[in-house]
Amino acid sequence: MTNNKNLAKPFLKWVGGKNQLLTQLETFYPPELKEGKIDQYFELFVGGGAVFFEIMQKYPIKKAFISDINPDLILAYKVIRDRAPELIEILSQLQTEYLNSNLEEQTNIFYQIRENYNKQRIDFNYDGGGCWGFPSISNHRVNNLSEESIKRVALIIFLNKTCFNGLYRTNKKGDFNVPMGRYKNPTICNSDNILKVSNLLKNVTIISGNYDIFTQYIDSTSLVYLDPPYRPISNTSSFTAYAKSSFNDDSQIRLSQYYQYLDQECQAKVILSNSDPRNTDSEDNFFDDLYAKYNIHRVSASRMVNSQASNRGKITELLITNY
Repeated sequence: MTNNKNLAKPFLKWVGGKNQLLTQLETFYPPELKEGKIDQYFELFVGGGAVFFEIMQKYPIKKAFISDINPDLILAYKVIRDRAPELIEILSQLQTEYLNSNLEEQTNIFYQIRENYNKQRIDFNYDGGGCWGFPSISNHRVNNLSEESIKRVALIIFLNKTCFNGLYRTNKKGDFNVPMGRYKNPTICNSDNILKVSNLLKNVTIISGNYDIFTQYIDSTSLVYLDPPYRPISNTSSFTAYAKSSFNDDSQIRLSQYYQYLDQECQAKVILSNSDPRNTDSEDNFFDDLYAKYNIHRVSASRMVNSQASNRGKITELLITNY
């Protein structure tokens, strides 16, 4: 058995991350995965990638594909895969400067970096780094990522490691707006893990785009994991507050149609996670009706993103499988 200390771990903390649920989720993986009959793994809302890291390091997957609509997130995965040493160098410098500063200086550093990160987004040439668009699968690796791309990913990681609660959240304009956190000695540059992640990603296809971007490559030997922005379980829920676009009920319905397509046309094994509306309304059967023909499981989770501590605690989340 592989020592967990030697495994690559998610390099970003992400809203809705599945680290706490991995032990429960594993009990719902298809038997074919454990039997080595699953050749391809697709994670179409990759986020922090906890399930991706788990599956890729425990099971004999031959090909892996990850995507997300957030271009900065996908840029981070690509830079770590292709330019890890340069990224580590920049992060190491940021860490040294930050940890050697007093609280007032750290505050100035944080908010200056946040401002620069937001300003840069407006004119940032993502395509210029060769990071997105819709390249063919045979030409998915890009080794000419710009220096600006590496620096931008360093800013993303810095903000994630030093902001309040490690929460990635943007406002309607798309600006990162999480305040500074209060950490005495944050690890901004975990070079050992970055190198492990880089090695794990070396043959992974990484593309920024909508969840249906890989459809033509999904077949009966595939396992697809869908972890979309969660349907809010209350008016103040932060489950969907990590991207400027709104993933509303219509979006959830369209995703359910895609789920059905993956099941019936692609004959893939499919897993989908989402919030459980019954946490706050026992008669809210939105997902139970939407996925009535599939297996709906309820797993226990801790909700930690609510701004009021009194509203945090154990809830159930949905896990929907077609097997």
